[in-house]
Amino acid sequence: MPKDDLLYVGHMLDMAEKALLLSAGKSRSDFDNDEALALGLTHLLQVIGEAARRVGPDIQEANPGIPWRAIIGMRHRVVHDYLYVDRDIVGDVVSRELSPLADNLRRIVQPHSSSGPE
Repeated sequence: MPKDDLLYVGHMLDMAEKALLLSAGKSRSDFDNDEALALGLTHLLQVIGEAARRVGPDIQEANPGIPWRAIIGMRHRVVHDYLYVDRDIVGDVVSRELSPLADNLRRIVQPHSSSGPE
């Protein structure tokens, strides 16, 4: 795997884990009533999408369980159509899709992790 791809996949994983931590124990009501939480989670999804956009086609094709196009599409929506970001969609992605995504990303990153110098 090219080093840059691993960097971006790792960044996706880091941001997904941050979003999962930020949303842990939070209800939909918390999300609706806490603007900082909503903005933070939306931003983390944007960053995940930006990193996904930079992952090469070989890695994307080798990992069809990751919805690359949908992730990148979410990023485009948040960045370019920011006035119409649907909080229901953001909440659903965070509550239902980030944990499986993080699991898939870990499977890509872990075989390339090193416990010592090369």
